[in-house]
Amino acid sequence: MTDKAGENRKPEDTALSDQAIAQLVHLRSGRATDADRDAFASWRRISPDHEGAAREAERLWSDLAATDAAAAHLAAAPSNERTRDRPRVRRPEGRGDGTGRRRPAVFGRAAVFGGVAALCVLAVAGAGTFGPVSGVFADHATGRGERLDLRLPDGSTALLSGATAVSLDYTADARRLRLHEGEALFTVSPDAARPFVVATEEGEAVAVGTVFAVRRDRRHVGVVVAEGAVDLRPSEDPGGSLRLSANQGASLDSRGLSAPQAIDATAATAWARGKLIFNRSPLAEVAAEIERYHGIRIVILNDGLKDLQVSGIFDLDRPDAVLSTLELTLEVDVVRLPLVTFIR
Repeated sequence: MTDKAGENRKPEDTALSDQAIAQLVHLRSGRATDADRDAFASWRRISPDHEGAAREAERLWSDLAATDAAAAHLAAAPSNERTRDRPRVRRPEGRGDGTGRRRPAVFGRAAVFGGVAALCVLAVAGAGTFGPVSGVFADHATGRGERLDLRLPDGSTALLSGATAVSLDYTADARRLRLHEGEALFTVSPDAARPFVVATEEGEAVAVGTVFAVRRDRRHVGVVVAEGAVDLRPSEDPGGSLRLSANQGASLDSRGLSAPQAIDATAATAWARGKLIFNRSPLAEVAAEIERYHGIRIVILNDGLKDLQVSGIFDLDRPDAVLSTLELTLEVDVVRLPLVTFIR
């Protein structure tokens, strides 16, 4: 649970939030008993913090109706029950023929398998399936589907997401890390004499005693602050800077800094706690996130599917459950092959 400003979130608050979400997932899965419902009611009465965590979970559920526990229930349920507890998915305007009939697939199964050998090679090479190319010269790197918890020389920590590469440059005057690619969550130990700097080609994020995440993808850098504050300094404008506080985020690229935005840092950094959270995210973005943790390439064969919007909470360590839910609730086929998965 976060306070009004979203600041000073303690580890026990995050633990309560995770417990509330886990219980709510089970209650909405269709498998809960009266005893489970009574147990949740008793749990939320333990303290005001428990009640606050329960309310936060219910608020999140109102926007993100899908969970992989619910997906497992849906997969086993009779077809006439599969409209309950499914992810809320909104199609772009104009899709379909207005009759409710499923639109014919653009690619037939024979077409998929006919070119599979060439597609596998291109897809794997193009995606950096085994990790970022920069990982060859970085100090630390993760492959797709991996996470790495680093204890830094000053006692700070860096949790690396999948397909991430970083290098360290600690001196007597500064603690610098270069994020070549990927995403990392930093928890910074205080040291007034040595600034903590996360550098990218596009600019720097300078911590002011904080917990924050930095993501670099295709020469675009996004920063989200969970605790404390961060100063962003673009490379193209060394004199310009932007200070972000808790539950704020901003991005920078070759054009400079964006304006700060209000962001739910707990949801934005859910990957660090083993969850994937999507809120009306395009299918193309969902597929890219699954790739980061799945370890294989995902190819959407029909461009018309890429803008389908998906909302849900999923288990990071069960990425295939996300694919199964998409296959069940969207009008798509998921074809799983070695190294490559096709969505059509």
